[in-house]
Amino acid sequence: MGQTLKCISPIDGSVYAEREILPREAAFELTQRSRMAQTGWAARPLQERIDLVMAGVAAVGAMNDEIVPELAHMMGRPIRYGGEFGGFNERASHMATIAKDALADIEVGEDEHFKRYIKHVPHGVVLVVAPWNYPYMTAINTVAPALIAGNTVVLKHATQTLLVGERMAQAFHAVGIPEDVFQNAFLDHDTTSELISQRAFNFVNFTGSVGGGRAMERAAAGTFTGVGTELGGKDPGYVMEDADVDAAVDTLIDGAMFNSGQCCCGIERIYVHASLYDAFLEKAIAIVNGYKLGHPLEQDTTIGPMANVRFANEVRSQISDAVAAGAVAHIETMPQDDGGAYLTPQILTQVTHDMRVMREESFGPVVGIMKVSSDAEAIALMNDSNFGLTASLWTADLDRAQSIGDKIETGTVFMNRADYLDPGLCWTGCKDTGRGGGLSVIGYQNLTRPKSYHLKKTTG
Repeated sequence: MGQTLKCISPIDGSVYAEREILPREAAFELTQRSRMAQTGWAARPLQERIDLVMAGVAAVGAMNDEIVPELAHMMGRPIRYGGEFGGFNERASHMATIAKDALADIEVGEDEHFKRYIKHVPHGVVLVVAPWNYPYMTAINTVAPALIAGNTVVLKHATQTLLVGERMAQAFHAVGIPEDVFQNAFLDHDTTSELISQRAFNFVNFTGSVGGGRAMERAAAGTFTGVGTELGGKDPGYVMEDADVDAAVDTLIDGAMFNSGQCCCGIERIYVHASLYDAFLEKAIAIVNGYKLGHPLEQDTTIGPMANVRFANEVRSQISDAVAAGAVAHIETMPQDDGGAYLTPQILTQVTHDMRVMREESFGPVVGIMKVSSDAEAIALMNDSNFGLTASLWTADLDRAQSIGDKIETGTVFMNRADYLDPGLCWTGCKDTGRGGGLSVIGYQNLTRPKSYHLKKTTG
């Protein structure tokens, strides 16, 4: 037996799943099969590809009763939240609905002498490297539109959610999507990098860490292979003096703590106008004190363990460093906090941007709250970050939100909501969050290349 990938369950530290890594030669053979299958797949009618993809999505939904506890075992999300099929289906359905218009030829002009137009041509073989925190929804963001556009797809999933790619492949193959058109692959980092550097793929979509994104770009250097990245964030919320404070605190604290804070667009820092600060903080503390930290398979658990002990240890380290530098922690250690993956959610005040917890991605159940006195101060603090994924603005004034939004370095501006991915909008970021864009019409543009036709008619 060769090298293996092991999913260590955060529930008890046991090996929940183990799969053998694909040897180098077999990995190259897999990508060759994908390339050979792509032309035939792209030649199928668009509606046929749409129907097959949506049938595959439905087949994943039919597995939901098995998937939900499986996710709890793999990455710790409580079963009470019911898995990811709602968002998984919503995103795929939207991309299916807009496909005909998004992929239609761009007509430039035709007269008696010339016909001119631009086609959207699939790249070829697309590698999707998906993360563990929302393993189904993040994967389908690219898998569905890539297949619909006529690409073949190789999916490499995170080791922490080792079984997700298998589930998707099983569902998609069962409805008639050919095995070589959509393949799940268990690959190590070195083989993945070599495949990219040898142009085994025509496009790479990566969701994960900044370091992982840099590794993908290094592997693709000089190949001219397109690389799209979404590398997380340090997303801010700003509560203005005219905000609905109850709605703001409910949404922002949920955005900070849901999924044990393991959300790419989770709220990691909150700036509150001085006039609402005390009320906001009081309500926030009450909400978090009401959480039930515990075993994710128990129905009354509202916050489960983090996906891995090392992730929890990083959050503990950020909290400890902040408190040592003068921050105030407001949540007492919960009885279920075992010093390992089970981590007490935390609210910090008296924080500054000199602290790691306000600068580095935490990706855990901790949020720092700061008092501000003006829009200018809040804008400066929101922009004082190496990341730029989303920002959440709370005000009754639409024009004010739009004006502030124009000044924020971010990929998405929310007003009076947070932590939601609208498939009609481009999911994108700036700075260390990465580049490119998924979903929406722009998602199709990134998963195809333009091909121009300038056709001169004969006369006579």
